[in-house]
Amino acid sequence: MLIPSIDLMGGRIVQLVQGEKLKLAFDDFEYWIERFSTYSTVQLIDLDAAMRQGDNTAIIEKIASRLPCQVGGGIRTPERAQQLLAAGAKRVIIGSVLFRHDSVDTEIAAAFSSAIGDEQFVASVDTKGGKVAVKGWKEQVSLTPEEAIAQLDPYCGAYLYTHVDTEGTLSGFPVERAETLSNLTKRRLIVAGGIREQAEIDALDHLGVDAVAGMAVYTGLLAT
Repeated sequence: MLIPSIDLMGGRIVQLVQGEKLKLAFDDFEYWIERFSTYSTVQLIDLDAAMRQGDNTAIIEKIASRLPCQVGGGIRTPERAQQLLAAGAKRVIIGSVLFRHDSVDTEIAAAFSSAIGDEQFVASVDTKGGKVAVKGWKEQVSLTPEEAIAQLDPYCGAYLYTHVDTEGTLSGFPVERAETLSNLTKRRLIVAGGIREQAEIDALDHLGVDAVAGMAVYTGLLAT
């Protein structure tokens, strides 16, 4: 299943390359809300909140009230997760706060699971150079995604795996990584990072894995 992505920064919809270089920016929210209105899930990420440089709360709430969104970016407390669900989010994506230097903070993971239920809890296991990346992908912890999934499995209902090395590059997603990770868990796996064509989405779907695409959608490579 294709999940289109809406990334927010500075009050605009943006697309970044590897989380750093601004490639595209759009101000016409109504156009994209309408374009994505037929999808069963849309991914909505507050990049400013993820990078600890402000937030786009008003826009998040506006879009989440109109589209079926899984919302992420800078969610650091169960209370904030509950607020987003109350504002219309279907699921929340929790990332950096789940990780210590060399392990998962299982107390925090359990607190999120208790507060919102595991079915509404998507654990974000973003990976750069083979290690989990946190704080807007600016830092890494000494965990592999395999290790993270093993520790998080009791608490969440799904995983978001972003392959940061190919994010925004349109160079293709390493489908074999999705196959490896999906074999580690019975939870739903959602992947992102470099997806450029329908054949990749079909291959991932065959594995039971959902695909998030941004750059390919906004540049017209993928039809929506």
